[in-house]
Amino acid sequence: MARKQPEKTRKADFAFRKENYFLLAAGFGIIIIGFLLMMGGKSNDPNVFSEEIFSFRRITLAPLVVLLGFVIELVAIMYKPQPPEEK
Repeated sequence: MARKQPEKTRKADFAFRKENYFLLAAGFGIIIIGFLLMMGGKSNDPNVFSEEIFSFRRITLAPLVVLLGFVIELVAIMYKPQPPEEK
């Protein structure tokens, strides 16, 4: 009969730590803000075209904010914080 090795007592190693979850939440919030910046620009009259949809906020700023949010999400996934030192 095979001998059982004694089990080591150690903490569970999770893939993410508190800092990762904070960065994930921040990135998700920035993505939501970017999509909120894209909203609007419609015309009250369907027969009249509104040039407001071509504003700087909707064409340039909002996509950059969304892209920044996705970059933060990528950093949050790849970031590996240092383990706390045991005393």
